[in-house]
Amino acid sequence: MSARDSDEKKSPVGSLHDEKPLPTPHVHVDSAIEGINAKLSNPLAGLSHEQLMDNGAEFARTHGLGDVEDLFRQGALAAQDPLAFEGISHFTEEEKDIFRRELTHRWDQPATLYYLVILCSVAAAVQGMDEAVINGANLFFAPQFHIDPNQGNTGKNQWLLGLVNSAPYLCCAILSCWLTEPLNRWFGRRGTIFICAVISFLTCIWQGVTNSWPHLFVARFFLGLGIGPKSSTVPVYAAECTPPAIRGGLVMMWQMWTAFGIMLGYVSDLAFYKVPNKPHITGLNWRLMLASAGIPALFLMFQVYLCPESPRWLMSKGRSLPPHRTTFYTFPDIHVLLEAEKELTRGRNRYIELFTVPRNRRATQASFVVMFMQQFCGVNVIAYYSSTIFTQASFTQIQALLASWGFGALNFVMALPAVYTIDTFGRRNLLLVTFPLMSMFLLTTGMGQIEGFSRTRDERERNGEDKLRYILRGILPVFNTF
Repeated sequence: MSARDSDEKKSPVGSLHDEKPLPTPHVHVDSAIEGINAKLSNPLAGLSHEQLMDNGAEFARTHGLGDVEDLFRQGALAAQDPLAFEGISHFTEEEKDIFRRELTHRWDQPATLYYLVILCSVAAAVQGMDEAVINGANLFFAPQFHIDPNQGNTGKNQWLLGLVNSAPYLCCAILSCWLTEPLNRWFGRRGTIFICAVISFLTCIWQGVTNSWPHLFVARFFLGLGIGPKSSTVPVYAAECTPPAIRGGLVMMWQMWTAFGIMLGYVSDLAFYKVPNKPHITGLNWRLMLASAGIPALFLMFQVYLCPESPRWLMSKGRSLPPHRTTFYTFPDIHVLLEAEKELTRGRNRYIELFTVPRNRRATQASFVVMFMQQFCGVNVIAYYSSTIFTQASFTQIQALLASWGFGALNFVMALPAVYTIDTFGRRNLLLVTFPLMSMFLLTTGMGQIEGFSRTRDERERNGEDKLRYILRGILPVFNTF
């Protein structure tokens, strides 16, 4: 038997990407893929209880955690199948009662975990404020910088205003999101979040001191460096530090607290609306609106290193783990999974295999389509331009800002049901139910604008019921939060 044949028998993973076809390629490839899927879905499957406990004890000793070796033994047993504890004789009745309580009281977790939840919530609020404060500021900086879409060369001004508004996400698309992986590899989850918070804070202040639309565009483009990696890292950080029973709900909290941040952005717009200009400072109100988004980023900077680092990242770097409850449950899965990933990726280009490996290609395609369409669907138009839309519908500026705040508040409230149903109703079912609703509500909102703008301004002002109609149509997309 050749060395190559020997290696293939030892590891079915090795046959997935072999360049030379085997005598029965389809059988070998299918079995290899099945082996990979099984290993990645449950790295501990097939191991005996004795093997699991020995592996747990060896890991504890290797990482200087010998004083809690027994806990790692138990953690290894529980990690193989967290729901099978009733049939494991190594657990006492008292220990089984603890497992039962974790199933019946899913949200009874250590204080450290809830502090981490607060961290992730603040990070999401930073994201939401970065997105929303521009909504009210549009009413003031656009005329000051001569890009008012209602005056002068309206077509050109509309494009320039859109360019300034979209600058952070332009940066995300072409640069910052692609930096997520190297930043996480070099600095860890906490380090990446800290760097993004610093960038967000500085660029928010920078926005407030700009003196032309190109200057504001550059400041907001650099703001994207703080948005892209953070939006990818925080949900992953939350998932890696939480138990499976509540993982979906906590990750979903990213969206909920982003919606809260959007609402805070509108609150900031209202708070600074009446701030008058000062000598040599024109547009102080919109400058304070944009700069205010840096306040939660400042809190995030000081908070992030008070939370524990992701166990998965620490283990990937061979560093010691803090002996808390999450460590005992997650280390066996993570340890074996990391070894499997090393075996799979050794000598291969992970970026190319996003498209060349069928399993990866399907997952990549699904992710791209869902995330692209979620951003492209049009609901962000409401988040960025609702105040402008409402003023064009005969609202005063303060009324438009209040209506926008109503949209933000309901957007936040409607995220609550998603948090509590994502782990029961399921992610795919939520998408299948809410995407048609989102389409219907956005269509209704768009048709409302056509109906209203077809009238003259005087006609709209005489019909007071139009304002209520615009408010109702403007808040319909809040159901998209699901």
